[in-house]
Amino acid sequence: MGANGMSEEQWREKLTRDEYRVLREGGTEAPWTGEYVDEKRRGVYRCRACGSELFASDAKFDSRCGWPSFWTPMAGDRVRLLEDDSLGMRRTEVRCANCDSHLGHVFYGEGWDNPEDARFCINSISMTLEPASGDAG
Repeated sequence: MGANGMSEEQWREKLTRDEYRVLREGGTEAPWTGEYVDEKRRGVYRCRACGSELFASDAKFDSRCGWPSFWTPMAGDRVRLLEDDSLGMRRTEVRCANCDSHLGHVFYGEGWDNPEDARFCINSISMTLEPASGDAG
Protein backbone atom coordinates (compact mmCIF):
# COMPACT_ATOMS: atom_id res chain seq x y z
CA MET A 1 0.00 0.00 0.00
CA GLY A 2 1.16 3.49 -0.82
CA ALA A 3 0.43 6.89 0.61
CA ASN A 4 -2.96 7.46 2.26
CA GLY A 5 -3.50 3.68 2.36
CA MET A 6 -4.12 3.54 -1.40
CA SER A 7 -2.19 1.46 -3.89
CA GLU A 8 -0.86 3.12 -7.02
CA GLU A 9 -3.50 1.19 -8.98
CA GLN A 10 -6.21 2.78 -6.82
CA TRP A 11 -4.65 6.22 -7.42
CA ARG A 12 -4.72 5.53 -11.18
CA GLU A 13 -8.45 4.74 -10.95
CA LYS A 14 -9.22 7.83 -8.84
CA LEU A 15 -7.21 10.42 -10.79
CA THR A 16 -7.23 11.44 -14.45
CA ARG A 17 -4.11 10.63 -16.48
CA ASP A 18 -2.83 14.22 -16.17
CA GLU A 19 -3.61 14.40 -12.44
CA TYR A 20 -1.79 11.10 -11.89
CA ARG A 21 1.24 12.28 -13.90
CA VAL A 22 1.64 15.37 -11.73
CA LEU A 23 0.40 14.23 -8.31
CA ARG A 24 1.81 10.71 -8.22
CA GLU A 25 4.72 10.85 -10.70
CA GLY A 26 6.03 14.34 -9.90
CA GLY A 27 5.23 15.88 -13.28
CA THR A 28 4.59 19.54 -14.00
CA GLU A 29 1.79 21.18 -15.94
CA ALA A 30 2.81 23.62 -18.66
CA PRO A 31 3.11 27.26 -17.50
CA TRP A 32 0.08 29.53 -17.91
CA THR A 33 -2.25 26.55 -18.55
CA GLY A 34 -3.53 25.84 -15.02
CA GLU A 35 -7.01 26.88 -13.95
CA TYR A 36 -5.80 28.74 -10.84
CA VAL A 37 -2.96 30.87 -12.26
CA ASP A 38 -5.10 34.02 -12.37
CA GLU A 39 -7.68 32.94 -9.76
CA LYS A 40 -8.77 35.80 -7.47
CA ARG A 41 -11.61 34.22 -5.46
CA ARG A 42 -11.14 33.84 -1.73
CA GLY A 43 -11.13 30.36 -0.25
CA VAL A 44 -9.04 27.33 0.59
CA TYR A 45 -6.96 25.33 -1.85
CA ARG A 46 -7.14 21.59 -1.14
CA CYS A 47 -5.07 18.66 -2.36
CA ARG A 48 -6.82 17.29 -5.44
CA ALA A 49 -5.82 13.74 -4.46
CA CYS A 50 -6.95 13.57 -0.82
CA GLY A 51 -8.79 16.82 -0.07
CA SER A 52 -6.45 18.09 2.67
CA GLU A 53 -6.41 21.86 3.19
CA LEU A 54 -3.10 23.20 1.91
CA PHE A 55 -3.13 26.93 1.11
CA ALA A 56 -5.39 29.89 1.87
CA SER A 57 -6.16 32.40 -0.86
CA ASP A 58 -4.85 35.12 1.49
CA ALA A 59 -1.34 33.70 0.94
CA LYS A 60 -1.64 33.65 -2.87
CA PHE A 61 0.24 36.28 -4.87
CA ASP A 62 1.02 37.05 -8.49
CA SER A 63 4.59 35.96 -9.13
CA ARG A 64 4.17 36.07 -12.92
CA CYS A 65 5.83 32.65 -13.17
CA GLY A 66 2.96 30.79 -14.91
CA TRP A 67 1.82 28.76 -11.90
CA PRO A 68 -0.20 29.69 -8.79
CA SER A 69 2.15 31.03 -6.11
CA PHE A 70 1.71 31.19 -2.35
CA TRP A 71 4.03 32.60 0.27
CA THR A 72 3.14 30.00 2.93
CA PRO A 73 1.00 26.89 3.45
CA MET A 74 -1.94 27.09 5.87
CA ALA A 75 0.28 25.45 8.50
CA GLY A 76 3.77 24.02 8.32
CA ASP A 77 2.51 20.48 8.85
CA ARG A 78 0.22 20.61 5.77
CA VAL A 79 3.11 20.08 3.37
CA ARG A 80 6.31 18.05 3.33
CA LEU A 81 9.48 19.53 1.81
CA LEU A 82 12.06 17.34 0.07
CA GLU A 83 15.36 18.24 -1.57
CA ASP A 84 15.10 17.69 -5.33
CA ASP A 85 18.30 17.51 -7.39
CA SER A 86 16.61 16.55 -10.67
CA LEU A 87 17.03 18.64 -13.81
CA GLY A 88 20.61 19.46 -12.82
CA MET A 89 19.65 21.97 -10.14
CA ARG A 90 18.81 21.99 -6.45
CA ARG A 91 15.16 22.67 -5.70
CA THR A 92 12.83 21.94 -2.80
CA GLU A 93 9.86 19.78 -3.73
CA VAL A 94 6.50 20.40 -2.01
CA ARG A 95 4.35 17.34 -1.25
CA CYS A 96 1.02 16.93 0.53
CA ALA A 97 1.81 15.80 4.08
CA ASN A 98 -1.33 13.65 4.17
CA CYS A 99 -1.10 11.61 0.95
CA ASP A 100 2.46 12.38 -0.24
CA SER A 101 1.28 13.70 -3.62
CA HIS A 102 3.54 16.07 -5.56
CA LEU A 103 2.29 19.67 -5.49
CA GLY A 104 5.18 21.71 -6.90
CA HIS A 105 8.34 23.39 -5.59
CA VAL A 106 9.21 26.17 -3.15
CA PHE A 107 11.88 28.78 -3.82
CA TYR A 108 13.43 31.09 -1.20
CA GLY A 109 15.49 34.26 -1.40
CA GLU A 110 14.10 35.67 -4.64
CA GLY A 111 13.26 39.06 -3.09
CA TRP A 112 9.50 38.64 -2.60
CA ASP A 113 7.84 41.02 -0.19
CA ASN A 114 6.49 38.39 2.19
CA PRO A 115 7.63 37.30 5.65
CA GLU A 116 9.47 34.20 4.39
CA ASP A 117 10.70 35.60 1.03
CA ALA A 118 9.19 32.38 -0.32
CA ARG A 119 7.37 31.33 -3.47
CA PHE A 120 5.48 28.06 -3.24
CA CYS A 121 5.03 27.41 -6.97
CA ILE A 122 2.15 24.91 -7.12
CA ASN A 123 0.55 23.11 -10.06
CA SER A 124 -3.14 24.03 -10.47
CA ILE A 125 -3.88 20.39 -11.30
CA SER A 126 -2.62 19.43 -7.82
CA MET A 127 -5.35 21.47 -6.11
CA THR A 128 -9.04 22.26 -5.98
CA LEU A 129 -10.36 25.59 -4.72
CA GLU A 130 -13.11 25.60 -2.14
CA PRO A 131 -14.43 29.18 -2.48
CA ALA A 132 -15.30 31.08 0.67
CA SER A 133 -19.04 31.39 1.20
CA GLY A 134 -20.36 34.31 -0.79
CA ASP A 135 -17.34 34.27 -3.13
CA ALA A 136 -18.42 31.69 -5.71
CA GLY A 137 -17.05 33.81 -8.51
